[in-house]
Amino acid sequence: MGRGRQKAKQTKVARQLKYFSPQTDYNALQRELHGPDPYRQGPPAPPVPETDDEQSDEDWSQYSAEDDYEDWATKRRA
Repeated sequence: MGRGRQKAKQTKVARQLKYFSPQTDYNALQRELHGPDPYRQGPPAPPVPETDDEQSDEDWSQYSAEDDYEDWATKRRA
């Protein structure tokens, strides 16, 4: 019981949505679907500054293939 008012309101809203036609900007829609113009480019992206990790290669010299893993692994097994 009491569902009549709710259903009538839903029907009214559904009918408004069905027959409502907003002003459509077809030029904006075409630009959005087409994507950016390949002949019209914006300003170039600023360069990404290098971090200290990328600049210092000498820090990686302490890490070699012959590190302390074997010592660690044998102590771990014992």
